[in-house]
Amino acid sequence: MYRQKHKQRMTLTAVAVLVVPLAAACGGERAGAGSGTARAEEPVTGVRWTIDSVTVDGTTHRAPDGANLTLDDEGGAEGGYGCNLFKGRAVVEGGRVRLGDRETTLRACDEQTMDLERTLAETLGDGTLRTDAHDGRLTLTTASGDTVRLTRAEDSPLYGTKWTVTTPALDHRAHLTFDRKDGTVAGRLGCNQVNADATVRDGHITLGVPSLTRIVCEDSLMDGEKALTKLFGGTVDYRIEGRTLTLTSENSESVRAVAQR
Repeated sequence: MYRQKHKQRMTLTAVAVLVVPLAAACGGERAGAGSGTARAEEPVTGVRWTIDSVTVDGTTHRAPDGANLTLDDEGGAEGGYGCNLFKGRAVVEGGRVRLGDRETTLRACDEQTMDLERTLAETLGDGTLRTDAHDGRLTLTTASGDTVRLTRAEDSPLYGTKWTVTTPALDHRAHLTFDRKDGTVAGRLGCNQVNADATVRDGHITLGVPSLTRIVCEDSLMDGEKALTKLFGGTVDYRIEGRTLTLTSENSESVRAVAQR
């Protein structure tokens, strides 16, 4: 009898010894999950990303204002380099993305912006890129170690934002700011200052007849200013995507602007 009880106690003790390390291991595993294990990568598709910078050969360049990238869930890619827009295909798989078949608009901007556009376009098209997406930020890395850094875009507010016009190209001299309280828009059309009523409703903005200063500038500025003036005295559609505002007139002419950083 004694031997049976002794044997039972020995068996229970052995089980207890086995259970303790397992429990400790589980506890250690949970602790490590919060501090030592890798975080799950966030999805990169279905998100509009603002392109912040591009680093090539160890030199980092700030991306042009308005540069962005969106990868959809059906293999599409679209965005802007800052001046020109692009659209194409994308293969996203296993922490990698490859952009291909990109069609690009052919607008001409200032030389510095065009240089940055070329650098950005070449880096994005440099074969298969490794993705690292965490905390609302995305890094794309080429096989040679060059990187493009992006941030999840949040739509800038229409009101109170200084919108710098990027198309038509006016060397960033044209800008508009909408005031909710006064129901107005004010700014500069490249050369002259402008003020006008602005009524915003259901994705449309009704712009009143503009009040303009009467300064005469070089022809390129005056031509761009005339294009912007045509927006006034009528209704335009507006769309905000991240930091980009697009105004489209009744005759389908579009003006793009980006929120000042």
